[in-house]
Amino acid sequence: MRPMIRSVLVVLAVAAIAAPHGARSQAAPDYAAIVAAPDRSDADRENDKRRAPVAFLTFTGVRPGMTVLDMGAGAGYSTELLARAVGPTGKVYAQDSAEVMTRPQAAWDKRAATPAMANATHLTRPYDDPLPAGVGNLDLVTFLFFYHDTTYMAVDRAKMDKVLFTAMKPGGYLVVEDYAAAAGAGTSVGKTFHRIEESTLIAEVEAAGFKKVDEGNYLRNPADPHNMPIFRPQIPIDIFALKFQKPQ
Repeated sequence: MRPMIRSVLVVLAVAAIAAPHGARSQAAPDYAAIVAAPDRSDADRENDKRRAPVAFLTFTGVRPGMTVLDMGAGAGYSTELLARAVGPTGKVYAQDSAEVMTRPQAAWDKRAATPAMANATHLTRPYDDPLPAGVGNLDLVTFLFFYHDTTYMAVDRAKMDKVLFTAMKPGGYLVVEDYAAAAGAGTSVGKTFHRIEESTLIAEVEAAGFKKVDEGNYLRNPADPHNMPIFRPQIPIDIFALKFQKPQ
């Protein structure tokens, strides 16, 4: 074999090994167009004002064809955005526990009947056992504004984080958004202020095997004194966004 041909084949082989596969190789959808879709509800558009949905979708890197788990999905605001982003070739699982789901059930049922949710499945399961047997190989997990609640519920968080790690593809991502607590607060204000210290959450998630790879500042507010509940705030709450990856 000629040296030049051999060199070309080597380069092609290396490129094939390094190239992304499956859903992760898909081009990013138009996140702004997803948010602007005319069939989204007025309630969701109102939520957009405080949730920065385009920045959120961009931060997750969600792509068509992905398999996604939305932890603590509630009424399904984020679930629907993710379902629109992964498209008909993707799949979104939305998890909630039975003790929490009694409140947003009606809103979820109404949303679930819409075409946008055709590729979404609701799972009523414990936070530390969120997936039924046979469901895994996840590209992305989102955990939005509810990790702090698991600090005062009957949830084994170490088990929960490890289950999420195990269910994810190598190279997959976990994205967490939550309300920031003051330095040193740890998990002590989870039930009173509904916040968690950022460094505490990072330590817990990384103990399961994840590695923090990025952070988003699109919902941060350093002027927040971090010493009050998040409900009916006088100023915007300081919210951190963290991206973790399961190593390849």
